Amino acid sequence: MTALLRAVESPLVPVGFNVKPHAASERLQVVTLSSDVIHGFADAMSEWPVQALEYKPFLRFAAADKLNALTEMTLGRCLNDIMQNRDSAAFLLQYEGEPDIESGELRTEFDIKLSTAISHLVGLPNHDSMYGKYYARFTVLNEDNSDSYLRQAHRRMELHTDGTYVNERTDFVIMQKLAEANMQGGESLLLHIDDWADLDKFYNHPLAKKDMVWGAPKSKNVDSKITHPVFFEEDKNGKPNMSFIDQFVEPQNMAEGRYLYQMGESIEADPNYITVPLPVGSMLVVQNLCWLHGRDKFVAHPQLSRELLRQRGHFTR
Repeated sequence: MTALLRAVESPLVPVGFNVKPHAASERLQVVTLSSDVIHGFADAMSEWPVQALEYKPFLRFAAADKLNALTEMTLGRCLNDIMQNRDSAAFLLQYEGEPDIESGELRTEFDIKLSTAISHLVGLPNHDSMYGKYYARFTVLNEDNSDSYLRQAHRRMELHTDGTYVNERTDFVIMQKLAEANMQGGESLLLHIDDWADLDKFYNHPLAKKDMVWGAPKSKNVDSKITHPVFFEEDKNGKPNMSFIDQFVEPQNMAEGRYLYQMGESIEADPNYITVPLPVGSMLVVQNLCWLHGRDKFVAHPQLSRELLRQRGHFTR
């Protein structure tokens, strides 16, 4: 037992990857998988198409286990350490080199497999009603007539958290770039709520813990409405966890409308957000309870196209 305790408490030495802070913020960690790990993972997953992962949920955990084994079980521990530490609670995962596969849809399949492995190392994705799977794929184009800001390229998507209108707990969000063409702009935006200058003002407001009504547009395929406060709980250290998106909260009176409007204005005006470019194949993974995320606007181009993948779910440890 003593030897086991020593092993658990031993310092983490990454195998097959490295970790360093992002240039924009000490909070955001950059995890870079080596070319050897990427090639090994591609080989290990070659027998399973994405459809197999969709049909057999246990294969998603097998994918995570294969990736973790290639790092001598250090990757899973590292990612969970990052996500469970509120001072960081976010990482950008990227990889060296290219997998030995053809371009196009096979490359996209590889990236979906990789994000599946990562999501199942840190938790369990929820069903995404918008796409009907444990993940969602969607494309941003130059022109859009959708009913939310998700696909609208020429405006800034305001900072928010995900999962505000669903009953499932949403501890984490993965945002992965699968492909893009004719793109300029559209960088990811992040704000840790502990860096938000007006946090205390809105957290200590009389409406901070009052139930609000939350719904979603038809494209989300969720017809029901739910209620919960913006500041719905505290973490293990007594710091606030937040659930907020300005598009889907439905104030029921002037006081709620004023509180929510002022909160949204404060978040958007806060200078402490960071801007994060996301290369194709890479992914941002954030703790959804203490990080707000958004997207900057794109520069217009007739053939603008960006395909994204989203997974959101709950921690399992």
